[in-house]
Formats: sequence, structure tokens, C-alpha cells
Amino acid sequence: MDPTLIAAILAFVAIGGLGLAFTGGGQPAAASKRVKAVASARNADKRKQTADSAALKRRQSTQEALKELSANEKQSRKRRHSIKGLLAQAGLTATPTTFWIISAVVGLLLAAVGFFIKGPLGAGLGFFIGFLGLPRWVLGMLVSKRQKVFANQLADAIDIIVRGVKSGLPLNQCLRIIAAESPDPIKSEFQALVDGQAMGVPLEVGMQRLYENMPLPEVNFFAIVLVIQQKTGGNLSESLGNLSTVLRQRKLMKEKVKALSAEANASAMIIGALPLIVMTLVYLTRPAYIMILFTDPTGNFVLMCAAIMMGMGIFIMHKMVNFKF
Repeated sequence: MDPTLIAAILAFVAIGGLGLAFTGGGQPAAASKRVKAVASARNADKRKQTADSAALKRRQSTQEALKELSANEKQSRKRRHSIKGLLAQAGLTATPTTFWIISAVVGLLLAAVGFFIKGPLGAGLGFFIGFLGLPRWVLGMLVSKRQKVFANQLADAIDIIVRGVKSGLPLNQCLRIIAAESPDPIKSEFQALVDGQAMGVPLEVGMQRLYENMPLPEVNFFAIVLVIQQKTGGNLSESLGNLSTVLRQRKLMKEKVKALSAEANASAMIIGALPLIVMTLVYLTRPAYIMILFTDPTGNFVLMCAAIMMGMGIFIMHKMVNFKF
């Protein structure tokens, strides 16, 4: 074969190989890059869809938890206003039967005092006040006092949970620490919650019972945070830390409102007590002048109308200076 022809064939093969290397050799690399880009885009879409579905499920779980808590709150509202519920809120171990027996005894005593002062009318009024008025009023004062102390201690208890969770302790152990180390009434209420969990009571039911014994907005916030975190997950320490800050700000706001309304409260107390003071002074100086209100039927009617109007005025002044938020 002609050497020149061989050289020409080799040159053609070499040139073709170089052209193939420069033109077709890069296609697999570019194609692989495109495949990787498409795959990464698909993976990103899948991750986004997964995150969106998880967020949707979390929102649905949160809404269901809130609806369930709202339904439980409506169902337990009647139990909280019953005598049994009020006794539990006051921290008393007496039964409703004991309460009604004590109320009846107090009513009979006041009825006897009223009978000696005003006869049958005084006896009926004294029994009504002693049986239905005075015991419920005392019980309401005990409940209000206990709730006030509990609300002041709740923020510190939540801080204990926040520090315990941050240090790695489980929620149940943090609740046991509060039940063991905190003063009453926080200690007794959280001890009941811990005992219920030890007996197998779910946290949601335990928080509902806690709210029944302490029907405060702060306790409701605390129950909502724990129940939602248990069902949907999340950073418990951060949520409870924010709740503790909110509770402290609410307490500060209450103190500011109390300071700003102190003058109005003092004025209402003076105006409410002024008629009684005037009646006492008139009785001490001229008893015959004031006793006509108690001996004459017309005086009794005037005195009753004055008492009704005075009660309405005190009620209106109380509503004007009592701020709820």
C-alpha cells in the first residue's frame, strides 16, 4: 500500500478523533450536570411539599387541641361554680353536705338574733343572710385569696420548668420538683397533677383538673402551651419562657392599674361608708330623730329604698374601678 495513502488515513483518523473529543466528549458531563440539577430541583420540591404537609398537619393538630380545650372548658364551667368546685378552689377538704350544715347553723343563729331585734321579718332576713349570703361570701373570699397567691407563684414555677428542660430533665421530673419545693397552693395543686400522672392520667386531663381547681387565665395559658406542645411538638423551653414573660408583664400591668385606680377606690369606699357614718353619728347625738326609720312603717320603707339605691351605687362604683384584662 502506498505510504502516502496510509499517512492520509491516519491523519484523517487523528483529526476525526480530535473533533470528536472537542465536540462529543463533553456531552455526557453536561448531561450529567443537567440530570443532577433536575434531580436536586425535584428533591427540593419534595422537601418543600413535605415541610408544607408537616406544617399543615401541625396547624390542624393545634386547631383540634384548641377546640378540644374550649369544649372541655365549657363543660367544666358549671362544675367550677358549684359548691363542690368552690370548696376545691378554696383548698378545703370539707364536703358540700358539711358546708350546707354549717350554713344552716349560721342561718339559724342569725335568724334568732333577727327575731329578737325585729320579730319574724328580722328572723327571715337573718336566716337568708346566714344560710345563703354569709357562708358563700366567706368561701368566695377564700377562693379569691388562694387564686391570687397561685397566680403570683405560677411564673416562678414555669421558670423552674424552663430551666429543667434546658438542662435535659423531662417534663414530669420538672413537675415533681415544683410539687416538692414550691410553697402552697402551687405545691398542693402540682402534687395532685403529679399523682394523677403517676396513676396513668393523661397530661391533658390533669391540666383540665388543674384549671377546674384554679380557673385563672394564666392557668389556661399554661395548659394550652403544654397540651399543644405534647400533640404537635416544638421547643417547650422557648414557649414556656415566652409564657413566663407574658405572665410577669400581666402582673406588672395589674399593679400599675391598681396604683392608678387607688384614688378612685378610696373615693368609692368613702362615699359608700359616709351614709353609715352619718347614721351612727346622728344616733349617738339624737337617737329619737333616727329611730323613726326603724320603728315607723314609712321609715322602714324609706330605709329600704335608701339601702337599695346605696347598694346600686356601690355596685356601679365597683364596676367603674374594677378593671379585668
